[in-house]
Amino acid sequence: MAIALKDLGIAAKTIGVDANKEHAKKAIELKIVDEVKDLEEGIKEADLVIVAIPVHSAEELLPKIMDHITSQVVMDVSSTKETIINSIKNHPKRPRFVATHPMWGTENSGPEAAVKGAFTGKVTVISDKDHSDKDAVTLVEDIYTKLGMRILYMDAASHDVHAAYVSHISHITSFALANTVLEKEKEEDTIFAMASAGFESTVRLAKSNPAMWTQIFMQNRENILDVLNEHISQLRKFKACLEKENEDYLEELISNANKIRKILK
Repeated sequence: MAIALKDLGIAAKTIGVDANKEHAKKAIELKIVDEVKDLEEGIKEADLVIVAIPVHSAEELLPKIMDHITSQVVMDVSSTKETIINSIKNHPKRPRFVATHPMWGTENSGPEAAVKGAFTGKVTVISDKDHSDKDAVTLVEDIYTKLGMRILYMDAASHDVHAAYVSHISHITSFALANTVLEKEKEEDTIFAMASAGFESTVRLAKSNPAMWTQIFMQNRENILDVLNEHISQLRKFKACLEKENEDYLEELISNANKIRKILK
């Protein structure tokens, strides 16, 4: 996002704040940010503060950020919304905060993972916008529009339910599949030699940052458990078809799954 803000002329200057000194140094070297400062200094100089850290950390840090702002706008880009919003719901400066989730990311992390043109054509969610100042929302909307993103609006609770279905379960499935194959590979060393593009695309998400995704899963635990129970139920149907050699029902399950083509083109 820092790259895009500079490339599109939205930001005249970008200031980085990072607890990891090596990451801060690398961000300067890669020209992702113009300079690095401590939190209070960075906030003081900024017009817009973007919170892009793991969700537990965001929940802890956001009240401190709000303590230091005057008229600045603060936005986050976290994968869960309800707990983060609740962390400042009674803060006197709550209206200066806009809760967002740009639905884009890769399995990579760290400054080297930053790429250009990341958001074009993707969707971003703005949650609970009625609790934010109109000018703050307008600024954030303008930024996402210039990034080439389509904006959806929903309350935080609904966002977290939908994110569990379209994002979080995909990561759990990928982690589980990778662990399954890694366990079996101990016996059969040819598995990875035979890995196809289909396998690689399915387990791509298993390369994602463990610290970040552990926090996301715990933050959205109830919603993820709900979708996980349904996912396990579907797996059991496939298992039963194979055990009972029920070819007709197996084909029916696959045909039903093909309906996703009409939604994801």
